[in-house]
Amino acid sequence: MNSMFTKIVRLALGLALVVFGANMIHHFIPMDQPDGTTAAGQFMNSLGATGYIFPVVGALEVLIGVMLLLKKWVAFALILLAPISINILLFHLFLDIPGLSVALLVMVFNTILIFKHWQQYKPLFY
Repeated sequence: MNSMFTKIVRLALGLALVVFGANMIHHFIPMDQPDGTTAAGQFMNSLGATGYIFPVVGALEVLIGVMLLLKKWVAFALILLAPISINILLFHLFLDIPGLSVALLVMVFNTILIFKHWQQYKPLFY
């Protein structure tokens, strides 16, 4: 796989994770409040009511994004991101179809980068 292509994918994914992860903590990008009458809104409101889910996921996204941007522990960062990206995809697939394109993009970028670093994961399967 072309290293320039994967570098662009890594940097784009890293930048997106830093920005949107930091936004989960500091709320500097204006976003609409979830509509409490929809299943997606009820789910998001219940997660927000815990008081810890969004800050923890946001901090993880920032950490993963920084690792991707600095090209430090990329294989580890991608494994940390896998369950987050799967949950983003499943949330949009089942509860919020309009956001599915961004969720697919995150999942595809994560998959491309995992494939690029597959040699580092091979020992896990032997």
